[in-house]
Amino acid sequence: MGFARYLTLVWPGMPWLWLRGSLAGLVLALAFALAVDMAVLTTWIWSELVDFRLSLALWTATAAVWLIATASAITAFPPPIPQGRDAATDKLFVTARDSYLARDWLAAETCLRTLLEISPTDGEAQLLLGTLLRRVGRCDEAAAALEALSRSDAAGPWRGTIARELERVAARRDPEGPAAPDTLPLPLNDQSTSSDAIASGRAA
Repeated sequence: MGFARYLTLVWPGMPWLWLRGSLAGLVLALAFALAVDMAVLTTWIWSELVDFRLSLALWTATAAVWLIATASAITAFPPPIPQGRDAATDKLFVTARDSYLARDWLAAETCLRTLLEISPTDGEAQLLLGTLLRRVGRCDEAAAALEALSRSDAAGPWRGTIARELERVAARRDPEGPAAPDTLPLPLNDQSTSSDAIASGRAA
């Protein structure tokens, strides 16, 4: 798997697109593909219509983009996504949870976003971020975060809770509708995070 990760360096933008789903990586990968296509077309397909110097300039620009992008990717290559939490990410989650319980929304969001940059598959952190965004009235962001989580593998233990959070977001958007209870209960099949999730449930 390690070797396969480094194969993404062959195409500019692919390390961040493939390993992190980055929009900037997608834009760079598509731009490089367009540059290669134009260079190939002007060299072998439209060779009689395009001056040789233009073709050479296109190949030179394409090579320069490849070198710069590859060098940049090597210096900032995305590390493997961690499975589970280590001491650093666990500390970030505990700090975020405690800040959430203290209603320090800014500190909680900062810790959660930092944690998710390190470990973007942490379902519990994504859920807490969605709940926080709903609590501060950022309903569109909360719905987007919760819907993205619901489509991921990390949602497994939290599907019921995610559905209830989405109901609360909808209720907040439509005050005339029936109000959903403002709690965050434990998922029935999760026995490993009871103390943390109970604390989150009391503050939701």
